[in-house]
Amino acid sequence: MTVMPPGRRDRLSPNQLAKQEQIVDAARRVLARDGLAGCTARAIADAGPLTKSAIHYYFSDIDLLIDRAMAALVTDFLGELDKVAAKYDDPAERLWAVLEAYLETFADNPNAAFVWFEYWVAVGRTEHVQAAEVMLRSVIELLTDLLGDLRIDDPRARARALQSYLLGAIVQQSVRRRPFATLREEIELLCLA
Repeated sequence: MTVMPPGRRDRLSPNQLAKQEQIVDAARRVLARDGLAGCTARAIADAGPLTKSAIHYYFSDIDLLIDRAMAALVTDFLGELDKVAAKYDDPAERLWAVLEAYLETFADNPNAAFVWFEYWVAVGRTEHVQAAEVMLRSVIELLTDLLGDLRIDDPRARARALQSYLLGAIVQQSVRRRPFATLREEIELLCLA
């Protein structure tokens, strides 16, 4: 699943699209490394093959570039979770494997969690939440599908609750990491009881 905020992509030539994607890729690397505050046009230019003026040419608004870079990070994250899910035929095993991979992603790379939360806070403050909402819906869709395979009541509502739990667990894990078995017990009480 690709998470793509709206933009003017349909009006660009293939060459321009390729350059724009190079910029997005560089911004994604800068976000992952330096966080939202470090994701400046200068830092993106230093991390990629194009100049600062080229970045401004292709992205007149740095916020749109950051939206695209965050969407790329979320798309990559969901792609990795889809790969985990594809390894399991049993719906319950698939759910637990994906949830463990989800939490491990952030436990192994706490900066990823900080970037995600920094982004949400920033777009909330500027009331520019459309792209973040698309990303959140994409994660909830994945969880809904996983829970739906278990044939439980109202998988969408449970997916939203599960996503809220996971976001809280990510924050807690950055302070004090707990084993997945403990988190699994909590998830079972929350979503599967």
